[in-house]
Order: sequence, then C-alpha cells, then structure tokens
Amino acid sequence: MIQFPSYQLLKSKNLLFSIALLLLGSTGFAQQKLSLEEAISIALKNNYDIKLVNNDIRIAKNNVNPGNAGMLPQLTADYSKGGSKQNTVQTAATGVEKKSDGVRSTNQNYGASLGWTVFDGFQMFANYDRLKELQKLGEVTAKGTILTTVGDVISGYYAIARQQQLVMAADTSLDISKMRLTIAQNKLAIGRGSKLDVLAATVDYNADTSAYLQQKNLLKNSMVTLNQVMARDLNLVFEVDENISIAQNLNYAELAGLTEQLSPTLQAAFINKKIAELALKQVKGQRYPTIGLNSGYEFSNSTSPTGFNQKFRARGFTYGVTASLNLFNGFLQRQNERNAKIEINSSELNLEKTRLDLNAQLLTAFQNYQTNLDLLKVEQHNLDIAKQNLDITLEKYRLGSIAPLELREAQKNSITAITRYLDAQYQAKLTEISLKEISGTLNIQ
Repeated sequence: MIQFPSYQLLKSKNLLFSIALLLLGSTGFAQQKLSLEEAISIALKNNYDIKLVNNDIRIAKNNVNPGNAGMLPQLTADYSKGGSKQNTVQTAATGVEKKSDGVRSTNQNYGASLGWTVFDGFQMFANYDRLKELQKLGEVTAKGTILTTVGDVISGYYAIARQQQLVMAADTSLDISKMRLTIAQNKLAIGRGSKLDVLAATVDYNADTSAYLQQKNLLKNSMVTLNQVMARDLNLVFEVDENISIAQNLNYAELAGLTEQLSPTLQAAFINKKIAELALKQVKGQRYPTIGLNSGYEFSNSTSPTGFNQKFRARGFTYGVTASLNLFNGFLQRQNERNAKIEINSSELNLEKTRLDLNAQLLTAFQNYQTNLDLLKVEQHNLDIAKQNLDITLEKYRLGSIAPLELREAQKNSITAITRYLDAQYQAKLTEISLKEISGTLNIQ
C-alpha cells in the first residue's frame, strides 16, 4: 500500500485553506469488502467453464463400466405379430384347381435372446483401460480449467486493488489542484494574483478531474471483469484488499521439477500417449478370432388355411456358439496397425513438444519475475523520492517561494511515480501467478 502524510494548513491572509491528502491504503469506498479467498470460492462454485468441465468428468466417469467396454452379455426381447388377407388359386397335381377369396393368415412370434462375446482378441480389455484413461484425461482437463479460472480471479482481484489505489492517487492529485485553484482565485480577488494563474490552475484542475473520472471508469470495468469470472451479478460493486503481497523466494529448479509432476497440460499429454498405445492394442486384437455364446427362448404361432399346415405353434430354447476370424480384409488390418503406430509416435512428439513449451514458458515467466522484482525495488525508491519532492514543494508553495508551475511539475512526477510503482507491483504479481499456474502449484483454496 502507498501512503501519503497529511499536510499542515495553508493560509493566505484572512482565508484558511486546508488540504489533507488521502491515505492510499485507507478505505475510500462504502461497498462491501471482498476477500481473495471469497472471490476464489465464489468462482469455484459459479464459474461456467468449471461447471461444464465437471459435466464432462461425470460423463467420462459414467462411461467407465464393463458393459460399455463390451465385456457383458446382451439380452434382447422381441415380439412381432402380423397377418394377410389374400385371394388364392391352388392347382393340385391332378389338375384340379381350387380358388379361395379373402383367405386370412396370421403369425405371431415373441421371445428373448442372449448374446455374449467371450473373446475378441482382448479388445474389450483394452477398451476398458481406454475408458479409464479418458476419465483421467477429463479430470486433468478439469484441473487445468480450475487453475486457469483461479489465476484469472487472482489477476482480476489484484487488478482492482491496483485500480483502487490509482483512483486514490488521482483523487489526491485533484485535491491539490483544487487547493491551487482556490488560492489563485483568492489571490486574484485581493489583487495579489493574476488572471493567467487562475486560468492555468483551472486547466490543470479540469485535466485532473478528467483523469480521476477515467480511473474510476477503469475501476468499474475491472469489477465487471471479475464479476464475470465469478459468474455473478455484473452490477455488483465491492472493495478489495489493496495489500499486494509478492512471493520473493520462488526457485526455478523447484518450479521446473513441480511442473514435471503437477502440470495438467503435461499430464494430459502423458494420458494421450497412453490412449494411443491402447488404440494399437485394440487394432491388433482384430487379428484374433471372435468367440461368442448365444441362447434364447422363442414362441411362434401361425395360421394359414390354404397351407399344408393350417395351424402351427412352437416354443423352446435355442443355444449355440459362434466363432469368426478375419482372414483377409484388403490389407486394412496392416494399414490400421501402421496408422495406430504413427498415432503413438505423434503422441510422443506432442509430449516432448508440450514439455519443451512448458519449460520455455516457465523460464520466460521466471526471468520476467526476477526482472519485475528488480523494477519494483527501483520504483519503490523512486516513489519515496517523488513523495519527498512533493512534500518539500508543497511546503514551499505554502510559503509562496515557488511558482505554481513547479508545484504542478512535482504533482505530475508524484502521480507518474505512483503509477509506475503500482504497475511494477502488479506485473510482479502477475508473473508470480503465471509461474504457479504453469507449474500446477497455484493455491485453489
């Protein structure tokens, strides 16, 4: 947090003017205060991306069962009923011809059949393992989505913290410009000032008013963005904690090791490689015979007045064993196996590429992190100097020993120093968040 001291009363003849510069760390809003933990909790509960990916996990989990892998038998029930009405002409071997009009025939069948593939070249087992890997892939994807969402929440939260302080700084600068304008107007009223000083003070006051309004608008937009990530009412107005703490002891070697273990992106690449290997096992399983058992119960009933049997009825059980072996299918088996091996090679290449990309992202983020920490120290020192300069300049202006232009210059330098310090602080925090998100160590609690 940035703090400015209060300044003593400024006097000009019989008029008393005062300016108390606001503490940038103090509360300037009447809205409800939102903690970072609350923001993360709300996002984890409401965020639509997390809800959608959780639904995908539920579907993948439901798919992991022996029946979906083809391990269990299938039982079906059938029923059919029909008939016909025909005009027939029958000629016997003796040459006698028999004509029948409107002859009705009926048939009715129902029963149950059971089919069970007991061996298919171990394809069913490979398919079951593939379904389990798909569930793991969904869980890893969900973890990545959660990490991204939490990273967005933290970034958005501290963007508001930064913006709040910029609004405070703009408000403080506006107070100084208001004080300067009031003094210029009073001096002109008693004949000790000039119209030019009043006009210059008015222009600067209007410029600071515009800057203040723009900062307030940016603050409101930042709140909308965070509300969107938390999937709640976009019009909610709130205040956040302005204290931005930055980890100072992140170690690249440790982060690189954790990335190898915890990164959802890398874990997903590992799982995709395993899925490709299981796909090859399924394709190779087509070289083996497929053996199945079947059984059933059937009832049949039919009538045919013009047939050899005018009525027919049967019921009973059926059973059997089936076996099939693909002897030749136009070299498709060999082609499919070759393609599956290429898919494995592609998954291995993707794994190595993913590892290289993550290491590059991690190294770049860590270098930015170190640079931003150094910049933060420089900007902190520069801020202290700018504050001292403004203090001295205000005191001299109170005594009337410097021109308004010098006060304006010190005022602008102070605002610039505050902005650069807050920007450096925010960028350092963003790189910290990025490092933890890449390595999978971002705290989601």
